[in-house]
Amino acid sequence: MATTLQEVARSAGVSLATASRVLNGSDRHPGPEIASRVRAAAESLGYVPHAQAQALARATSDLVGLVVHDIADPYFSTIAGGVQSVAQPLGKQTLLASTGRDPQLETAAVRSLAAQRTQAIILAGSRRRSADGAHRDLVAACRMYERNGGRLAFVGQQFEGFPAVVPDNAGGARRLARALVETGHRRFAVVEGPRWLRTSVDRADAFRREVGPERVAWSVRGDFSRAGGYDAVRSVLEGGDDPGPLCVFAVSDVMALGVLAACRDLGLRVPEDVAVAGFDDIPTLLDVTPTLTTVALDLRAIGARAAELALDGAGSARRVSVAAEVRLRDSTALRG
Repeated sequence: MATTLQEVARSAGVSLATASRVLNGSDRHPGPEIASRVRAAAESLGYVPHAQAQALARATSDLVGLVVHDIADPYFSTIAGGVQSVAQPLGKQTLLASTGRDPQLETAAVRSLAAQRTQAIILAGSRRRSADGAHRDLVAACRMYERNGGRLAFVGQQFEGFPAVVPDNAGGARRLARALVETGHRRFAVVEGPRWLRTSVDRADAFRREVGPERVAWSVRGDFSRAGGYDAVRSVLEGGDDPGPLCVFAVSDVMALGVLAACRDLGLRVPEDVAVAGFDDIPTLLDVTPTLTTVALDLRAIGARAAELALDGAGSARRVSVAAEVRLRDSTALRG
């Protein structure tokens, strides 16, 4: 049977409250001699402090909450690695919640992480464009957490004035469009996510404006996932897209992987028959053939910066912009 705090207090000859303050991390410390006696008793009895009791004594815990849309998506798992690179050296553990892009689950995750007395919560992923009831619920949960001493940071877009790390989605898409036109591409297609997803809208609209509407043969929407990219582009290409050179821009690398798979299954060669470009530069691309043209974001650095904002204020910054860099690779190379 595990040793209890009461047994430690009895052995050290102190009150239960004093033993708790010494062993559970309270800012209110007794004298050095008493503290030493309590620790010696705990060590001799093999007492292990209770994490929940420690959190209550300190009014917070050594926990950082991270809320993502899909942990299986390399975009989010790489950001999570960046968060941990900051949290772990500080002795903090990361609690992860994955919402499947359900805004109600996102609000529930914030409330649950707040109940765990996390020191900070980071929310990674695109917000919805409309300020509906779910939006208001999330704002209320975040404001309550902040009033109770918690700190928040968002990744993706600015959200209601909370600190945020914001990638240059529109600027990156524009630079990609210019680079592809300069390479010689003249006919484009866009594979995007739902119109309520701000990241998708920012990237798709900026790309279309930059290449010019007259050069966009078609646009198609799908789920913001590999399967969404696959189904969306296959439905068009199977229907007999006009012949001739075509460059497909998918608004995320994960969707672009689905586009590549659809081309392969339809017997289309990349880039000879269809050129393909994505956005994010996720680590998975190291294993893709042909190498995928994309817009690179330093996702690990984004996660680290968000953790810094949430944990120490990082100079009280409210918005940190992250540059996006075009990477032209084999999937958009023009032959002959």
